[in-house]
Amino acid sequence: MIDAFIGMGQGFLIALTPQNLYYCFIGCLFGTIVGVLPGIGPLAGISLLLPATFGMQPVSALIMLAGIYYGAMYGGSTTSILMNIPGEAASVVTCIDGYQMARKGRAGAALFISAWGSFIGGNLSVLGIALLAPALAEFAVKFGPAEMFAIMILAMMLVGYVGSGSVLKTMCMVVLGLFLGTIGMDIMTGYLRMTYGVKELADGIGFIPVAMGLFGIGEILSSTQDTLVREVLKPKLRELLPNREELRRSWGPIGRGSILGFFIGLLPGAAHIIAGFASYALEKKLAVRPEEFGTGRIEGVAGPETANNAATGGAMIPFLSLGIPSGPATAVMMIALLIHGIKPGPLLIQENPEVFWGVIASMYIGNVVLLILNLPLVGLFVNLLRIPFRLLFPIILTICLIGVYSVNASPAELWIMLISGIVGFVLRRFQFDVAPLILALIIGPMMELAFRQSLMMSGGSFKVFLGSPISVTLISVSALLFVGSVVRPLLAARPPKTHI
Repeated sequence: MIDAFIGMGQGFLIALTPQNLYYCFIGCLFGTIVGVLPGIGPLAGISLLLPATFGMQPVSALIMLAGIYYGAMYGGSTTSILMNIPGEAASVVTCIDGYQMARKGRAGAALFISAWGSFIGGNLSVLGIALLAPALAEFAVKFGPAEMFAIMILAMMLVGYVGSGSVLKTMCMVVLGLFLGTIGMDIMTGYLRMTYGVKELADGIGFIPVAMGLFGIGEILSSTQDTLVREVLKPKLRELLPNREELRRSWGPIGRGSILGFFIGLLPGAAHIIAGFASYALEKKLAVRPEEFGTGRIEGVAGPETANNAATGGAMIPFLSLGIPSGPATAVMMIALLIHGIKPGPLLIQENPEVFWGVIASMYIGNVVLLILNLPLVGLFVNLLRIPFRLLFPIILTICLIGVYSVNASPAELWIMLISGIVGFVLRRFQFDVAPLILALIIGPMMELAFRQSLMMSGGSFKVFLGSPISVTLISVSALLFVGSVVRPLLAARPPKTHI
């Protein structure tokens, strides 16, 4: 532990140089913009600035790219809360309660708690990197295909607690999302599945057009069915900050989200997405009145936003300590280091301590920068809601169109967004939650790949899923959650006993 504190001291000396402070600020600012603009995300943001790092020092390059990575998590909640459009994949779950808070005039409180929770979760996760990196990285390596399949099954079961509707409707959305995830080229065989000759579907149905359609276009259609005139909000200064009750209810979710997100961040794949959903499910499970989730509970914003930022810190552990990128964004950062002749892994701390400790220290500084950037802008963001909806909905539609088209310049994805919007409108009319569909669409392809890899390794034997304590534990918890989600509604529907 003493070595960790000595290393952090050296890291701050490196990160606080004017050059590295500048690159940290640029990364955080660009990451926030990337997060606010729907359809881009941290992966595209890092990829856009990757060529700019070729002439930089390795530590400066990684500081800037890391700033984009966790900065996008901060910015992604803004449009989720204000417009019900997830700016980044991890912010999907924030739409559920964050947007409802905005409709009740509490957008400022939601944005404030989102920024504050992100700050706390991000800093605690960085502390975890410094203190626990070697031991936790060893544990993360034990997750093979069977363990990854088990953790994704657990994520699917947790979705049952995320949906604000019935368990049956929620699971229908999960099945639909898993089905959509099978469309496109089979990763292992190259066979095209259900593309019907449409070349644009070879890469599968992307998250971005579906999310923009279900949330953005679906919200427009749902809002315009009644009237194009929405009440204009006139927030006062005291309404921009959370009240005492909202602050009191936020501390628990922020603390739990920090721990949960950090440990989930160690896992490969869409860890920050799973962390947000898992935190939401946990808060809903612990709530005295879980039926109020989905109507504008501050816990539904504080927990997930803290968790997805804490997960970015956890994701840096296998990347820096083992040279194993935990997701596409960290994979691009790894490419940047390899271009500079530095290989992430167990020898990074010994051979390039300035890179390891400099980046970790810069994450502390970056979280402070992001807090300073985001909190003063809360009033500006909230005033966007004062725009009458008849003027706001063309803006939302334009953002959705630009966000989808800018990713792959594909007209087919615009059609997918339009169809998804109509489907989202119909689902809302029948009171189906669309957030579980999005999670299943994102995780489904990874879950299928892990499942098939496991069977290939075992020669087709399903015993592979019971071959390690980790997978057995995760599958057992998933089974208990499934039984609980089925039995709980049945017990609630039983008529009370009458005594004569």
